[in-house]
Amino acid sequence: MDKIYNLIGLAMRARKVISGEELMDAIRKKRVSLVIVAEDASENTKKRYSDKCSFYDVDLITIESSERLNQAIGKSNRMAVGICDEGFKKSIMKCWKG
Repeated sequence: MDKIYNLIGLAMRARKVISGEELMDAIRKKRVSLVIVAEDASENTKKRYSDKCSFYDVDLITIESSERLNQAIGKSNRMAVGICDEGFKKSIMKCWKG
């Protein structure tokens, strides 16, 4: 699981991560190919992202900790991030499944 956080941090430094208010708009416009939601997010937040991603056919995964997610991207109070790059998406999915 550590490798996923490292990849998210690397994607953030490469400016391939969207978080915050822009994320829902980016999903609608299909600018993200993967959405990562923290397990400790509220049920309402998880459902909102899940519904939006399934409607717009965007992959969604859940990771264990919002604290580690925030640490990886260098921001606070983020429960979800979007990955804009297909290469980062493939690497993260490989680590998540493996």
